Order: sequence, then C-alpha cells, then structure tokens
Amino acid sequence: MKPTIIELQNRPKERAILIALSSGDISKNQVEEHLDELELLTDTAGAETVFKIMQDKYRPDPAFFIGKGKAEEVAQLIELNDIQLVIFDDDLNPTQTRNLEKQFERKVLDRSGLILDIFASHAQTREAKTQVELAQLQYMLPRLTRAWTHLSKQYGGIGTKGPGETQIETDRRLIRTRISKLKENLKKIEAQQNTKSSSRKEFLTATLVGYTNAGKSTLLNRLTNAGVLAEDKLFATLDSTTRALELEKNKKILLSDTVGFIRKLPHNLVASFKTTLNVVRDADIIIHVIDTAHDFFEDHIKVVEDTLHELECSKKIQIKVFNKIDILDNKQKMEFISDHYPGSIFISAERGIGINKLKEMILDIYEKNFVILTVKVKQSDSKIISKIYELAEVTNIEYEEETVVIKYRASAVNHNQILKMLSVGR
Repeated sequence: MKPTIIELQNRPKERAILIALSSGDISKNQVEEHLDELELLTDTAGAETVFKIMQDKYRPDPAFFIGKGKAEEVAQLIELNDIQLVIFDDDLNPTQTRNLEKQFERKVLDRSGLILDIFASHAQTREAKTQVELAQLQYMLPRLTRAWTHLSKQYGGIGTKGPGETQIETDRRLIRTRISKLKENLKKIEAQQNTKSSSRKEFLTATLVGYTNAGKSTLLNRLTNAGVLAEDKLFATLDSTTRALELEKNKKILLSDTVGFIRKLPHNLVASFKTTLNVVRDADIIIHVIDTAHDFFEDHIKVVEDTLHELECSKKIQIKVFNKIDILDNKQKMEFISDHYPGSIFISAERGIGINKLKEMILDIYEKNFVILTVKVKQSDSKIISKIYELAEVTNIEYEEETVVIKYRASAVNHNQILKMLSVGR
C-alpha cells in the first residue's frame, strides 16, 4: 500500500494597512519613521504591508481615532485591495476598536496588540510563555467584544495567537481567574530565578540592554561565544541568556543578554516580564548597546533610558556602546556622538571592531568596584578560610605560626560578608 502524501501549502500572508496620527507634537519625519518601524513589526509578525497612511489630526477622534470620514476612506481601500488587517501605531481604546471593526469588517490591531502577538510567536520557554499570556490577557480584558468566538478569534492569523474570547461576562470571569493563576506561576518562577541568581553573587554581573535589533545578541556571541540566535529582526531574543566573560586570567564576570526595548512597549508586557528583567535590576554594570547607523538613534537612547528609569535602574554604572560603525559612513555623526556622549565607545559586534577596548573598559570598572584587602585568620578557622576562597579571589597567602595572612579581591557586597564573618569569628 502506497503511503498517502499530503502537500502542505504555506498560508498566504495577510495584507495590512498601517495608520499613524500626525498631531504636531513630533515632526512628520518622526511619524514616518514610526510607520516604518510599524512595518518592520508587521513583517516580523508575518504580514505584508500594502498601504501606510499618515493622518493629520490635532488629537485622536474619541469614536474612530482617525475620524469617521477618514475611516470611511480606509474602508473603501480595504474593499478595493483585499485587505485583511488594519494596524494603528498608537493604542486604541475599546470604543475605538469596536467602532473601527464595525466600519471595516476586518481585524483591527493597535501597536501593543501587534507587539504582544510577536512576543507570543517568539516565546519558547515556560517563563516567556507565561509572561506573554499574562500580558495578553491583561490587554484583552477591557477589550472584549462580541466579534470574537470562545477562546479563539474567528478571523485567525495575526493578533489571534494565544487566548481569545466570547460570552463577555463569562469570559471576563475566566480571564480574571487565569490572570490570578499566571501571577502565582510567575511568583514561583521568580523564586526559582532568585535562588539561581543568589549563587552568582560572588561574580560581578553585567547586562546588555538596548533598543530592539541594536545588536545585543551579536555582541554577547562576540564576547562569550554564547551561540545565541542573532537575527536582523525585531525581538529575536525574549529570554535572558547569561554567560561567563573572562576579562583576564582569574578575572571573570557574568554577562547577560535580555529582551530588546521599543517605543510604546506595552506596560503590561514590562510588568509581566519582571522576572526576565530582574537581570537588569540585579546587574552591577549596564551595557547600553545602540544602533549608531539608525537615523533616530537618539530617540532609541531615550526609550531605553526611560525604560531603565521605570525599572529603577537609571543610577547604575552604565557604558554606552555605539554599535554597527562598520555600516556607518558619516564622520560628522561620530564626532557628534563623541561630543554629546563622552565616555562612550564605538564598536562593530559583527566584525569585532573595538571589542578589546570594550573589554578594557569593563575590566577598569571591575578593578574599581572590587575591594583588595589583607586579613589575618587563625589556621584552625578552616571554615572561614574556605569561605574567603568561595567569596573572593585570593591573590596571595602566607602561613605564620598560628595564623594565615590572606590577600584577596572581592566585590563590595562579598567584602562586607567576609568582614562580618571575621568579626563573628573573633
């Protein structure tokens, strides 16, 4: 009997219209750049952008966001061009979403919904999946409409990964119950992560942060041979990855990569990814990676700094690393950055340019943030001696009649631990 062969056909890409509002608060060039980024997000989600529309309007229309007249024009474009999806660059309220879906008879997503969909596609680990589902449900709860069917949206495709809805009141109860359960799960995951991180306290830690697609994963691979996926796509990395980086012999730090930031990142997502972002909070050094070649790199810097402020990390030691200089052909831009961001460093993670200088800069911070001290311990206090070896780098040891003279290097935290231990021993 011959085997049955089933031919699998790729589902055609959904065709999308992207819409942004130009309110006068920012330049039209910036609005266009926001639309370009929204197009990248749409491509990452797996849809094809057919039209990009910029609507001049002083403030969003409370009923249709872009106004009823413009909504009618878009409805005509949808009919004439076989459009399945309409995506807005700003968040829509439930009333606007409901009215636009009724007007267009198509799926309507805002930027937050699109980002959540991408995160749902890229989540691999239990932690990431739990975090994304929680953020999706919190986003979904106020937006339940009768346009959907129970636990999966009737349209399918982009914006429908993860949970869906129907019977509005019943679903709200179900969703609230599920949110509570996911929060409990995340607490357990966080407790496990805290246990892991406590075992790393003996090392100085550094975390790579930056706007999405700035080259953090490429830099982690370059510095540590981590073998982390590094794609020219937004949000290629969701889970944090930690690897050891040896700066010199016997001088090692732990370096972590984590999820990229982006403008208008959904607040629920930042809150849900608390356990992943703890590597940023716990870091001794923050290495801020910046795409130097991007036209709006200063906007990206502000987004990252605002997010760090939200995470209460803005006062940590920070190195600004301007990446991708190999594709930058503008000396004036380099001079501008040098003048406006003193103490920063230029690199190409892809080609290895400036990597040694970056390591020297990290080593300098390492030297300045570790304490070097010589202590005397009784030879009989073997537990204390063993603990010093565990918490510090012993650089010299000399034995006297009844004592041991130990010279060590330790982080400020571990140094205080050793001093407490010695005072108790006495």
